[in-house]
Amino acid sequence: MSASESSTAKVLQSPSPPPGSQSELQRTLTWKDAFWFSSGVPALLLFSIGSIAATVGNISWLVWTLSISMGLLQAFTYAEIAGLFPNKSGGASVYGAMAWVRYSKFAAAISVWCNWLAWTPVLALGTSLAASYVLNNFFAGSALTTWQFTLLNLEWIRPDLTMRINGGFIVAVLFLFAMFGIQNLGVLKAARFQKIVAIIALLPLILVGVIPLFTHGIELKNLLPMNPLSGSWDMAGFQLLFGGMFLAAWSTYAFETAICYTSEFKNPKKDTFKAIISAGLLCFFMFTLVPFSFQNALGLKGLLDPSVVSGEGVGGAMALMVGGGVVIGVIIILLLILSLLLAIMTSMGGASRTLYQASVDGWLPKSLSKVNKNGAPTRSMWAGIILNIFLLTLSDYTFVLAISNVNYLLFNFLNLNSGWIHRLDRPNWSRPFKAPNWLLITNVVFAFVNITFLGFGADIWGPGTLWAGLISAGIVIPLFVYRHYITDKGQFQEGMLDGADGASANTEKRAGIWPYVAIGAGIVVMLIAHSIAN
Repeated sequence: MSASESSTAKVLQSPSPPPGSQSELQRTLTWKDAFWFSSGVPALLLFSIGSIAATVGNISWLVWTLSISMGLLQAFTYAEIAGLFPNKSGGASVYGAMAWVRYSKFAAAISVWCNWLAWTPVLALGTSLAASYVLNNFFAGSALTTWQFTLLNLEWIRPDLTMRINGGFIVAVLFLFAMFGIQNLGVLKAARFQKIVAIIALLPLILVGVIPLFTHGIELKNLLPMNPLSGSWDMAGFQLLFGGMFLAAWSTYAFETAICYTSEFKNPKKDTFKAIISAGLLCFFMFTLVPFSFQNALGLKGLLDPSVVSGEGVGGAMALMVGGGVVIGVIIILLLILSLLLAIMTSMGGASRTLYQASVDGWLPKSLSKVNKNGAPTRSMWAGIILNIFLLTLSDYTFVLAISNVNYLLFNFLNLNSGWIHRLDRPNWSRPFKAPNWLLITNVVFAFVNITFLGFGADIWGPGTLWAGLISAGIVIPLFVYRHYITDKGQFQEGMLDGADGASANTEKRAGIWPYVAIGAGIVVMLIAHSIAN
């Protein structure tokens, strides 16, 4: 090994694992592996392509295009802050928390928690939709499809909301544990498996995006007029647009999961940027082409079919779009199940690493930082599985999705603002990638645009959605207080704030009062938007 290689190896050594850990996350990945891990993100289209069309109307494809465009630009801020901390896993919220911790430990903890709480419900949403495909297409009319046992009536929270166990719950849990078993083998084996699944599973989405455009051409009658569902661009129309942008963000911004594996990259200085940008370009292609092709082929009437809105009829719609019969329909259903499993693996891998690093850094209980002999964060995965088994008992998954997205946009706001805080507080730190100043500023504007979407759009998905989401975000406060002030006696682990090239944390707060101003302004914008919408 050369002197320079030896030096690099020393810089990239991970800090000692906390007591109780059997091992550490292992540096075995390249950016290509992280790209395949994030390749499950386009499958998130299946969850909400119908529900967004049902909300916004003919501008559905425009909502998807605008949202993924914002997501791609925001990724450059995430790529910069990830490069500051090559020894950390867990994704953008972990790197952003390092900016906020000097000004508000609670804001930092909320950012990490909201990121996890936004990502982990993909397990329940994905497995439930995959289970519905299995039951409705291969066990239609059987006792497994119709059987249900109600555990608890929750109509006091939301109309028609219950806790129940049915055939879909059982199949979904089986899928959940199958994905857990694969992830438990270690990140490299999981990445190789996911690569194979991704190549197969992305095929139907690509075909359905391309084939109808050649066979049917552009059907302007299905795309025009460019008005929201309310019929005009008045306040009600803009509220519908913001509601659609609110929900689309959960899917289109999600490729940031590619940087959840920074501490597992062989060369994080180069791989981090390549991973998130390559994932972003894939998603830009998929999230612009597929929704446009869906609406162009099916029209608004087709997208508003109840089975498409629920997600269960998307496979049949796709078979119709490519002109396939029964056999083609079955093949597409099987491929869609694979694509959903791909999304589940993407979520399980990324969310568990967020929880793991949150434990290592001192935000959440120490027990979550334990990994198995293969370097997989097993206990963090178990935490996600337990929560998602509970979510699978709920009868309303749209409510789960909306609550998840409230948390996602809270994280997004804090994290995009962390970019300029890091610039001010750590001006001399090594940055393998540095976003242009104009783009950093643009992304701060996007932070406030997203918090406006949150205020305006959350309650479109049901009364009280915003407040329920804020309450779920606040759950982390007692967890953090117990870990930090009782377990750790108010001190973080030595070196927790240190970054690349041995850069040490200092106590100077060059950002002054502006982080507090940003939080205050964000709260005001959200409340004003919510007040106008209601």
